[in-house]
Amino acid sequence: MDKIPLTRAGFDKLDAELKHLKTVERPAIIRAIAEAREHGDLSENAEYHSAKEKQSFIEGRVKELEGVISLAEIIDPTKLSGAIKFGATVTVADEDTDEEKTYQIVGEYEADIEKGLLNMKSPIARALIGKEEGDSAAVRTPGGDKSYEIVSIVYK
Repeated sequence: MDKIPLTRAGFDKLDAELKHLKTVERPAIIRAIAEAREHGDLSENAEYHSAKEKQSFIEGRVKELEGVISLAEIIDPTKLSGAIKFGATVTVADEDTDEEKTYQIVGEYEADIEKGLLNMKSPIARALIGKEEGDSAAVRTPGGDKSYEIVSIVYK
């Protein structure tokens, strides 16, 4: 199986979520199922069915997180330099509007565009990878083609 690249912060976040699910959510749902069972007929017990559905979601997420963590390869961006690659924090300027945005290129399990964490498999990240400061990157987006100038590359 392929390794899953993660930053230390991304790994820690997933590990904390896994611990929370196992130590807080799992015991709480077990108690909720036991309580719902005490209410009698399970075939028409909405609380029971809801709790079982939540338990199924939790167990699925636990398995997913355990799989990701077991395959994780933690990459320290501070030890990297040069052209854009995983871990780079990149400031780009839209060549049409001069609007600047800053993204960090991360793995898909830690990506969060609202926080500037860009999935390395996204169209923008794929267009940026391998480029240097001053280069231009063309990106095909659902809203049309965009062109970005790479303003800075930092590994922090």
